[in-house]
Amino acid sequence: MNITLTDAASFRVKEMLKSEPGEDLFLRVGVGGGGCSGLTYGMGFDDKMIDGDLAFDGNGFKVVVDQNSAPMLDGVTIDFKQNLDGGGFTIDNPNAISTCGCGHSFKTEGNEGQPAKQCDC
Repeated sequence: MNITLTDAASFRVKEMLKSEPGEDLFLRVGVGGGGCSGLTYGMGFDDKMIDGDLAFDGNGFKVVVDQNSAPMLDGVTIDFKQNLDGGGFTIDNPNAISTCGCGHSFKTEGNEGQPAKQCDC
């Protein structure tokens, strides 16, 4: 399992962690159903590990991926890009065989997920 965070993404996560209440928080990255293409990315802070979670160092903080999401996220690069709207995280996923126009939804060869009835792109 390999996830890469760029320097910009790592810096932004560390800045966000400083303003989060709680101890021992980590970044949880996962995949859920929905979006235009069938699967959506999820990222957030958590403090509870689940059986089967995979953990690794994200340049000074812990990154955790659940075992179901791991095959779909293996090899991804997470970046943070600043723009006129303030910026946001982007995910480059070599496992995606198609993505929606906004880049928040995707499908893989082995998992097409369940597209949402209405897309928010």
